[in-house]
Amino acid sequence: MAQHQSAAIQVSCWTKVKTGAMMGAALGCGVGLMFGSFVGIRGGLRGKKLINELGSTMLQSGGTFGTFLAIGSAIRC
Repeated sequence: MAQHQSAAIQVSCWTKVKTGAMMGAALGCGVGLMFGSFVGIRGGLRGKKLINELGSTMLQSGGTFGTFLAIGSAIRC
């Protein structure tokens, strides 16, 4: 019986850091959408003001989560 040898693909550290940053940004944007919606609607925001608040909250939380996941991925390399 022939043994099958699979070629192990090495992923570079930079690729891991970029992937961690993208996953963190996506997660952060989702959390920002939920949190920003709750706070904006509860605060009485409607229309354009609500959209601006959502965008700001999503960018802030996406940037924060992305940064921390990128740093965590870099530490694990």
